[in-house]
This record gives sequence, C-alpha cells and structure tokens, in this order.
Amino acid sequence: MRWREALAQAASTARLMVGVPDYQAYAAHRAREHPGEPILSPEAFVAERAERRFGSGPDRIGRCC
Repeated sequence: MRWREALAQAASTARLMVGVPDYQAYAAHRAREHPGEPILSPEAFVAERAERRFGSGPDRIGRCC
C-alpha cells in the first residue's frame, strides 16, 4: 500500500471513529454489491445516517450519552 493510500485509509477510519459517514465508500459499495438499485444522493445519505444515529426507530444506533 502506498503512503497516500495509507493516509487516505487512516483519514477514513478517523472520520468513522468520530461519526462522519463516508459517502464515497457507501456509493462504491452500492454500485458493486447492489447493481441496478438506487443510490442515495449525498444529502439524503447524510440525513439518513443522522436519523439512524440521533433519531428514533428500530434502526437507531444506541449511544450512552
């Protein structure tokens, strides 16, 4: 792995650790694993992830504080 790739991976990991979703990874996964199915827009993706993290409902990811 080249140093730029390693740096990009470290940055992605750091963003996920603080709760910043990675749209590019989501879009690549959807295109690769779910061809023909719709991909959310960046705005809809962020809104959906925020609702899952902070909203209510069965998909909510619980937090202690």
